[in-house]
Amino acid sequence: MTWRSRIFFVIASVTVLALASPAGEGNPPPPDPQPIIFASFAESAQQVEHVRLLATSIRTFAGAYKDASVRLYAPAGLVAEGSETLKSLAALGVEVRHCTAPAAVLWFFFAAKVYAAAQAEADAVGRATILAWLDDDTVVLQQPDEFLLPAGTNLGYRPVMHKNVGLFYNEPMDAFWGRAFALLGVKESSIFPVVTPADGDTLRTYVNAGCLAVRPERGLLGRWAACFSMLHPDPELTEMCRQDLAKRIFIHQVALTGAILTHLARHEMVELSDRINYPIFFESNFGAKRDFRDLTGVVTFRHESYFKDPAPDWERQLRGPADRIAWIKTHLAVTSR
Repeated sequence: MTWRSRIFFVIASVTVLALASPAGEGNPPPPDPQPIIFASFAESAQQVEHVRLLATSIRTFAGAYKDASVRLYAPAGLVAEGSETLKSLAALGVEVRHCTAPAAVLWFFFAAKVYAAAQAEADAVGRATILAWLDDDTVVLQQPDEFLLPAGTNLGYRPVMHKNVGLFYNEPMDAFWGRAFALLGVKESSIFPVVTPADGDTLRTYVNAGCLAVRPERGLLGRWAACFSMLHPDPELTEMCRQDLAKRIFIHQVALTGAILTHLARHEMVELSDRINYPIFFESNFGAKRDFRDLTGVVTFRHESYFKDPAPDWERQLRGPADRIAWIKTHLAVTSR
């Protein structure tokens, strides 16, 4: 054996030993996955403030999960602004991460959120059993046990609030959904009914993008981004979105629905109860056949834009635990007028 061979042999042997070294000999084992990571997205200062409230509610009311990791995904430009609200997230243990989206998708509303969700999922692989992907306007009021999905289940979801651009279940496929599903390869046999919380309408599968519990290793949110990337360049869909603002706003949910129907079997999904993603005062903002003013038993709720200009007597209209209503009054900076 030449001296060069001896040197190569020694280096190779050391490399193999280093790779094979057991935990505790300079190579600590990776941490056990957390039960859950909470993650959200913000692209404005107002949304950052909402995420601060979301994190505060988790630390206050999430019970066994109150110390879970909370991650905020935001564009680098927003993070660079270094607002006081962003700085205050550190005190709540919120980790802020940069995220990006292809420039070509940003004409579509909520497109950046799709790619942030895919990044959050990839970051959570091996780190958490469940990723709870929540819109910024979410508030947690109780320990969210439903997010800890049963064995064999890879998605917990809620239906969309109301019909919007959806289709009734007995309605034929229209040009918009038909084109999207053709591009994504969705089979008619995979479509199942969902019932909207606001109006009780039975629709073809149409899933709310603001509240998802997923097993990160299954890759559903990555599939969502891949589906959106297949839809947004299509000239037919783009023209439909140009002519109809609602389609431009909600095409991200069409992509999510397509991802679910092409990536998961029906037995891998569970519809979360109506105690999750409860749309507080939804009927006041957007119209509905039922009211959403009772927080009794509610685990998470969405406030959207309601508290920008609430009814003068909103506090008296709301029913439920007094301490939760008091928390809302304090932390959403609302006072009865």
